[in-house]
Amino acid sequence: MQGKTLVIGAAGQIGIELVIALRNERGGDQVIAADLRETTHPDLLSGLFITLNTLDKKAVEAVIDEHGVTEVYQLAALLSATAERNPELAWDLNMNGLFHLLELCRSGKIKKLFWPSSIAVFGPTSPRVMTPQTTVMEPTSVYGISKQAGERWCEYYYLKYGVDVRSIRYPGLIGYRSEPGGGTTDYAVDIFYAAIVKGSYTCFLSEETMLPMMMIDDAIRATLELMNAPKEKVKIRSSYNLAGMSFTPAMLATAIQKHIPHFRIDYAPDYRQQLADSWPDSIDDSTARTDWGWKSAFDLERLTERMLAEIRKKKMVQSET
Repeated sequence: MQGKTLVIGAAGQIGIELVIALRNERGGDQVIAADLRETTHPDLLSGLFITLNTLDKKAVEAVIDEHGVTEVYQLAALLSATAERNPELAWDLNMNGLFHLLELCRSGKIKKLFWPSSIAVFGPTSPRVMTPQTTVMEPTSVYGISKQAGERWCEYYYLKYGVDVRSIRYPGLIGYRSEPGGGTTDYAVDIFYAAIVKGSYTCFLSEETMLPMMMIDDAIRATLELMNAPKEKVKIRSSYNLAGMSFTPAMLATAIQKHIPHFRIDYAPDYRQQLADSWPDSIDDSTARTDWGWKSAFDLERLTERMLAEIRKKKMVQSET
């Protein structure tokens, strides 16, 4: 019998969406949302929410024991741009949060673990176009270094101890339920809010910066498909490449202008440009497609329509309360 599911880092962009999807799939009382700080988010409070520091191994273990948790999603991390400003904290959080859970898996307390990696594991020496599943990986960011190290630990614990750990290298994720969390690709979320509220946006990346992106709905579906796949189909235990679409800020602005003709964009590249320049233009996710049947559903046009519609609804609700 499967025990309960714990989502650590539940108040972040992926976490909120994942908690909603898991509770819809398994029942509200079967999924525990946890984050470092209290929350007022209604979707997280639709079931049990607890405050939890992922670096406090004893506290995490106590929650697992108390609630009969057998599956954990470890999402707590310092993202790319934020990590560059605080490397020591980023390494501690991104590494030890994972390491504690791998040890709990090894002891048998956790039966299945999900840990997200990122396209940041690639670097300037990696092939930029259709970056393959297995290739040169020499990341130049704190975030990328921690994610590459995490991949190696995940694979090690699977090979050495049989730990059922599963992972996806997420591209830039675009969603409307949460605020941007300090990632280099977050311009692609900010821009929609700015387009609706102000009609203009100043982008911190150059207009021709091509990056792999994905609608959050696709990312959540992929995560659940991977976690629900039979163990024998999960052949990559470091992390799977995942792709949705690739576009530049200029291409995204053009897509928005089809719906908001007066929208204007300016460009003022900052320190995040160097991070973006070290990442791929596009990703080859054929291994995920072959192993567990992954296929993206959103293209740029559909993503733009969905984001504008949902943010408009969100703003309308906020104005009425």
